[in-house]
Amino acid sequence: MKNELMQVTGTKTLGFPVDAGISLMPFIKCLEKRLHEEKSIKASFYHSILEYFRTHDLPKGDIPLDEVNQYGDFFEYVYASLSPALSSEKNVAWGLSFPLVPRVFYGTDLLYELLEAKPTDSEDNEVSRAIEDYKTERLQAVYKLILQRLYNFEVPVKIKQIHSWMHQPSGLLRYYEVTVNADFVEVTAKGELPELNFVELYNHFTQDNGHLLLENALPLDLFQFRGFAVLNVTDVTTKMAVESIARLRLNRSPGNSPERYRQVLLSLKTLVQNSRIEFDLFPFVRVNNEAVYGYEQAGTGILFSIWGEQRLSPEAFRKQAEGYASNPNSFFSPDINREDEMQMAFLNPFRDANVESLALIPLFFDQTLVGVLGMHTWRGESFDEKTLALLDPAFAPIAQLLQIYIDEFNLELAGIIREKFTSIQPSVQWKFNESAWHSLHRKKKNLPEVTENIHFEDVYPLYGAIDIRNSTLERNLAIHADLDHHISLLDETLTTLHQHDNSSLMKELRFNCSKWRQVLVQGELNSTGEGNLNTFLTEDTREYLRHLSRENPAAEPIVSSYLEAVSPASGRVNRNRRELEETMQMINTAVNDYFESEKDTLQESYPCYFEKFRTDGIEYDIYIGQSISPRKPFNHFHLKNLRLWQLSSMIAVARLTQQLQNTTPKKLKTTQLIFVHNHMIDISFRADERKFDVEGAYNIRYQMIKKRIDKVHIRDTDERLTQPDTIALIYFHERDLDDYLPFIRFLQETNSLDAKIERLELEDLQGLSGLRALRLGVLYPEPV
Repeated sequence: MKNELMQVTGTKTLGFPVDAGISLMPFIKCLEKRLHEEKSIKASFYHSILEYFRTHDLPKGDIPLDEVNQYGDFFEYVYASLSPALSSEKNVAWGLSFPLVPRVFYGTDLLYELLEAKPTDSEDNEVSRAIEDYKTERLQAVYKLILQRLYNFEVPVKIKQIHSWMHQPSGLLRYYEVTVNADFVEVTAKGELPELNFVELYNHFTQDNGHLLLENALPLDLFQFRGFAVLNVTDVTTKMAVESIARLRLNRSPGNSPERYRQVLLSLKTLVQNSRIEFDLFPFVRVNNEAVYGYEQAGTGILFSIWGEQRLSPEAFRKQAEGYASNPNSFFSPDINREDEMQMAFLNPFRDANVESLALIPLFFDQTLVGVLGMHTWRGESFDEKTLALLDPAFAPIAQLLQIYIDEFNLELAGIIREKFTSIQPSVQWKFNESAWHSLHRKKKNLPEVTENIHFEDVYPLYGAIDIRNSTLERNLAIHADLDHHISLLDETLTTLHQHDNSSLMKELRFNCSKWRQVLVQGELNSTGEGNLNTFLTEDTREYLRHLSRENPAAEPIVSSYLEAVSPASGRVNRNRRELEETMQMINTAVNDYFESEKDTLQESYPCYFEKFRTDGIEYDIYIGQSISPRKPFNHFHLKNLRLWQLSSMIAVARLTQQLQNTTPKKLKTTQLIFVHNHMIDISFRADERKFDVEGAYNIRYQMIKKRIDKVHIRDTDERLTQPDTIALIYFHERDLDDYLPFIRFLQETNSLDAKIERLELEDLQGLSGLRALRLGVLYPEPV
């Protein structure tokens, strides 16, 4: 035991005016009371302490701090009376301090060792943080004591102090909880006690500045405090490390995953008090109930490198993961290079990575495997099973953290599905949420189910189409070119095989081949004929050639060469179709990716519904209006912003597809079309088709126009309106262009559109007349 004066919290205790002093009398009064109540052998011990107090004539008044070291023997009696009889002072951090001010004047050796190891104020990682925060906390403790003792009022405040500082041997934080027992601090009022409004007091006490109310109502100079406080310091490193993981689980936020996992791994190192032990978290995520890779690397990444896509194909990973999930056992070895472990093949990658000690611990949430916690050291370091046992308190919160990762992974998948494959986009999600809540409410109340019509009234429609020019013609040309090549190759093959097979069936095949070749030369092949020709080539001829190859070994290399040439995937006779499809795919993918990258930008000004359709090109519908976002005021400027984007995006797409011609197998161009509809329409969600569609007779006319204008001609000509390197705007009335014309001039002046504008009248379509169009030339930047 030591009887020395030491400051616990440094300068943080300064500037705290209170009439306090050290006195033995509160303790003596407590002993006298307990002596009359106690019937056990403890009574004789209490009597001995009181006898010591009287015979040594110890002071009944205040004891100055500079004289407190004279009473060490009596304080040892205090320690003996307040500590468990069989506890060793070597393991107890216990002490006595000045009342309300943490200045220790007596305590166990362990307490003083901890205080001496404690850093200065600037290095202290105390939870209570700043001096003002610490002062507020102490004031709350003081007023809590005053209200308890003098007003018999319990305040809703729990006060504890957690200090943390670096443990030099490990380089990791250790946490200590300091509890202050004020049972032997006597509070007395110097005058009449003020009356208090306890309802108001209760409501304000827990607020950040609630102590100010008490400072005004109960100034501290009205009270005096005599006695001493009892301190107990407990190592709560394990508890705080586990709580740290739990807090990270609850306080997670988007985008902070790397920092979150870094904190988890640091907490695990704190738990085992060894910074040389490494940790990894490997979540088990599933798609369609089959294991797939996770993507958030946590720790050294050794589990991801050994079990992830760097080493394993998706199928190999799935087999290993499912095998482990069927029998998820823990593994531990202090040295995986020992002779016994050398027989375990699954440890070879860990050995190659210079691992020495290794533990693999399966983690479960609700009895379901959610991942593996890896614990390892590099070569030259090791740990034993005692260290491993220190992790037990952390398994549950880490399993919950992995379950959260799995839930977030599944939510991300659901978000992608909703965004890319359904019509339930973020801009209209609120409407579906509202409908779902109504459905759930009716279900919980046992009310009849009602199918709500999800609709949006008075929205402006915007329509655009990017089409691959002459795609049908190009496809027909590619098909005919490949068929011509195919029939020519077949004719050559049959001629060569004739020397090995002079059967009547061979003669019939050669005759039909010659007949089909003549049909192709004369250009008389229609769709029915094309189907019959394909049947002849793929069924009649191919099966016979395979039969001939099996029957006559000499024919086998000739037939194999032919079959290789006509392979749909790689044969040279299908080259034109493959190149056309590849080119169309490249164009459509590039255009689709462009609109995918733009859709978030569209929402910045005002939420709108944006939906793409894939044909031989890309079409889109946009709907915007007040009903899409009722809580955000809609202005015509929001519509104008979209219309400017329409023109700009069509220019960007034309330039994009122009650049693609340098990389595509075939040279194809796109046409760009915008239909200008200046009137609001209503749309509703069609549950059967899982898409939004127009509603009402007038609005259906808008849909009909869209379907008929893609191949419209200029009036009294055979010329299609849509042409490569241009943007066509179709409209009915000149006023429909009011929003577009200023933007067109802007884009002309910025060298995006040609200065020439073609104003055109269009042919009458079925049920439609009076259509007009503007045709704008797209300017391409000079090549660098």
